[in-house]
Amino acid sequence: MGIYAVTGSASGMGAAVVDRLRRDGHTVVTVDLRDADVVADLSTPAGRVAAATSVLERCGGVLDGAVMAAGLGPAPGRERPRLISEVNVLGVTDLLAAWRPALAAADRAKVVVFASNSTTTVPLVPRRVVRALLDGDVDRAVGTLRLLGRAAPTFAYAASKIAVSHWVRQQAVTREWAGAGIRLNALAPGAVMTPLLEQQLATPAEAKRIKAFPVPIGGYGDPEHLAAWVVHMLSDAADFLCGSVVFVDGGSDAWFRATDWPRPVPARRLRSYIGRMRGFRRYGR
Repeated sequence: MGIYAVTGSASGMGAAVVDRLRRDGHTVVTVDLRDADVVADLSTPAGRVAAATSVLERCGGVLDGAVMAAGLGPAPGRERPRLISEVNVLGVTDLLAAWRPALAAADRAKVVVFASNSTTTVPLVPRRVVRALLDGDVDRAVGTLRLLGRAAPTFAYAASKIAVSHWVRQQAVTREWAGAGIRLNALAPGAVMTPLLEQQLATPAEAKRIKAFPVPIGGYGDPEHLAAWVVHMLSDAADFLCGSVVFVDGGSDAWFRATDWPRPVPARRLRSYIGRMRGFRRYGR
């Protein structure tokens, strides 16, 4: 049995993951604003440091895996873009950077980061915001987002999930992660019946927008089903899964970009692609 850290553990998909892991006999160190082993606010630097440190103390310096389920949705409010950026991006990258040695100390550790299908279904997300978030520059990201007025929280949410998905793919294949035996992947859900979605559906205007969104199979996801995907991505069956973003969204991503992905390497990038292939050094365990 393993030791796992789960952020966003008090409700929704995070809570469902915790229940499954514990039913399977694993030890879980939970992190959330309330009702958790480690109570911490991931929207602040001090909160992230406290969460990272407390988890390392509780796991004894060895983690078999981590599930980064903490996240904020696009609710209205002037400060919401900053909170989304801090929690959804730095609440993942800062904690995983601190936990990486503990994950490397385990045998074939697995990490699942919660992304979202908003990464491919929200149009016109400013690239400069994504770049700023990848650089860890929340001030620069928020400065651009504020120019978008009331739409800022929606774009902040999509940009945060794009940034964290790119971070997963960039880091997953490096010596520090794959080379250390850690499998780093992301799960991208669609609309899942969590307390956040229930709150949105209680608002007539939000409910109308959500119900109009294309979900080919209909309905909403079940947190238990998403938790089952997470547990699978933490299992030995995922040993060959590295840097993937797995969409579990009822077909929405496929509906929006049926022929966009996969796509061949463009000719203009061929020289760079060949150069990277020649420079590749196999590492991993």
